[in-house]
Amino acid sequence: MAFTSRLLSRSRQLCGIQTILLRDHAAPVRFFAKEAAPPALKGDEMLKGIFLEVKKKFETAIGVLRKEKITIAPEDPAAVAQYAKVMKTVREKADLFSESQRIQYTIQTRTQDIPDARTYLLTLKEIRIKRGLTDDLGAEAMMMDALEKVEKEIKKPLMRNDKKGMALLMAEFDKVNKKLGIRKEDLPKYEEQLELKIAKAQLEELKKNALEAMETQMKREEFKDEQMVDVKSLDIRNFI
Repeated sequence: MAFTSRLLSRSRQLCGIQTILLRDHAAPVRFFAKEAAPPALKGDEMLKGIFLEVKKKFETAIGVLRKEKITIAPEDPAAVAQYAKVMKTVREKADLFSESQRIQYTIQTRTQDIPDARTYLLTLKEIRIKRGLTDDLGAEAMMMDALEKVEKEIKKPLMRNDKKGMALLMAEFDKVNKKLGIRKEDLPKYEEQLELKIAKAQLEELKKNALEAMETQMKREEFKDEQMVDVKSLDIRNFI
């Protein structure tokens, strides 16, 4: 999404994702398994495949947007919830990532070959900053403090394949999560809250763009006697 830097804090959700992914790496799981390389394709065939895949996703998304009513009213919780529902349908039918899934995927791909826990956590911080996410809860500092405690106890850098050491770190992370009020089972709720924030930000952007377009149109001579319509009355389906 293009509006991540404008959203409210996502620290709780991001910290939950970080902890769960690091926990998953303590044992072999699909998130960090190296998949078999796909069969080699010639350049033209690869480009054609990518183009057809993108075209299919685009047409699927447009098909959903032509059917669903969207009200451009970011100040209305019901309109925001409806827009979030429509965009979820778009993602499901077009097989697109949600924002939290995109964060997860970025973490997985960027960290799968990192051998030690310290570099892993520093990479998570780098990802957070680059994506415009905030850590208002101070989760990163607490997680690093937990790592410092474990490494002091085992008297060496903690490697991610060290099952005993990782178990100690996970126990410390459980204490951090409890202090922050983060529970793995609540992640779907955090994701829903995140999608609602994204939906509201996107509707605000749509409203801004619509108002700017109408104001520009009203300056033209042929529209000087026209009244500007309420953006809430606009039906996006008529413009697709």
